[in-house]
Amino acid sequence: MCDIDLRKVDEIIDKYQDQDGVLIQLLLDLQSEFNWIPKEAIARVSDRLRIPRSQIFRIASFYKAMSLSPVGKNVVQVCMGTACKVRGAQKILDLIESRLKISQGETTPDMIFSLRRVNCLGCCAMGPVIIINEDYHGCAATEEVDKIFKKYD
Repeated sequence: MCDIDLRKVDEIIDKYQDQDGVLIQLLLDLQSEFNWIPKEAIARVSDRLRIPRSQIFRIASFYKAMSLSPVGKNVVQVCMGTACKVRGAQKILDLIESRLKISQGETTPDMIFSLRRVNCLGCCAMGPVIIINEDYHGCAATEEVDKIFKKYD
């Protein structure tokens, strides 16, 4: 049984019908609409645009901006680059995993948070850095984690 509204998928596909080189943008639109790219959506794109499912899966699994599994309402990223790591990022990641009761790469059962460990966010001077959705929390300390997360419950 399909958990998504295929009419929404069709609306997105319709925007790109008869255009070349639009698969990545179409998949990004699906990601934005559903917060992930369900298999049913991939099947519909494949059927309607005559693109092999394997090609769609290959692209969707390559880009970090796309997810083939459900993602929480709030995506938490903890930078583990060298500058952040030496400033305590591992302790922050461990604390977040403990508070959310999930490991990095997982989503809470209530679909509120997904936790990701990232190699570098490119803002080393602010380390350690936590990003929640598009909000940067620099110079993060373990004692601030609960306060930061209260904004997203």
